[in-house]
Amino acid sequence: MKYFFKLNVVSIIYAFMVFVPIELMVNVYRISRLTNWTINTVNILTSVTIIVEIIAGTILLYFLIRKWLDGRKANFWTVILWVPYFVLLVYVFASLFPVTYGGDYPNPVTGLLAIGGLAVYPFYILILNFVGMASDDQRTRTA
Repeated sequence: MKYFFKLNVVSIIYAFMVFVPIELMVNVYRISRLTNWTINTVNILTSVTIIVEIIAGTILLYFLIRKWLDGRKANFWTVILWVPYFVLLVYVFASLFPVTYGGDYPNPVTGLLAIGGLAVYPFYILILNFVGMASDDQRTRTA
């Protein structure tokens, strides 16, 4: 039962890691309107936030996979398990913060970028799981 809980926590973190950049990209106009910053400033801060989150999230997930998930093949369920959590996060965010101003709708290109990112994301999860499992194999061989 502890492993199931840990697997779901890792999946929630995976979902949160893709949720934050997509919401930041989609809500550029809203952030600009609410903070009175220029769109260029919001885009720069969004880009920096996304880069920092990718680096920090990858390091965090690498260590969580090594420590919590014990190199089991069941780790690969995270490739699928992040999707319901991502949908839940998007639904809750859209329910709590609906678009009330027509100028806040994102450009159509933002949707294409989101679709491309969501299509590539499972491969990122697979690579991270493979690297985490390979480091476990090296650790057990040397011990």
